[in-house]
Amino acid sequence: MLHLFLCCLALLLSPAKPDPDPLQDYCVADNKTPQSVFINGVPCINPNLASASHFKTSVLGKPAKTSGNPFGFNVTLTGVANLPGVNTMGLIMVRGDIASNGLIPPHSHPRASEVTICLTGSVLVGFVDTSSNPALVLSGLNSQNPGTQITSLAAFTSNPLIPDEVLRKAFQINGQDIAKIHKNLGG
Repeated sequence: MLHLFLCCLALLLSPAKPDPDPLQDYCVADNKTPQSVFINGVPCINPNLASASHFKTSVLGKPAKTSGNPFGFNVTLTGVANLPGVNTMGLIMVRGDIASNGLIPPHSHPRASEVTICLTGSVLVGFVDTSSNPALVLSGLNSQNPGTQITSLAAFTSNPLIPDEVLRKAFQINGQDIAKIHKNLGG
């Protein structure tokens, strides 16, 4: 059983390949031409056609609704679709709107490191907030495609399922807790 636990742990913690280094100073995304070759990012426009508008966006200035999310949060991303100048730069910015008593579930970004700044309200990072203040955070990630892995979903709804004995030991919970979590998450 220890062997199975170690295999599961190795799969969860396996290293991911980071973004490659950019080959040029900037590569404004060509979001209009159909993509026939898939690369890290999207093809570039002619550099002579680059303008200041390719390097600015207002999407992070607009609050997002948190009421439609069962956890009480919503994220707004920048990327090549709304900020074509970041193509191949290996970064992304995220606005996180969090309702009073909202929660961003424990998660990781397998292909990126993250830094988060609380602009309004208060959050407990590590990351739990038990107050009733709405919060706004701004995050930066060092990857154009950081990915998101919600820890609870990865652990309790994986296919095939992680054996209950491993979950009991890893999270220090009992079989009833595991069954309840499976039921609540649909696993």
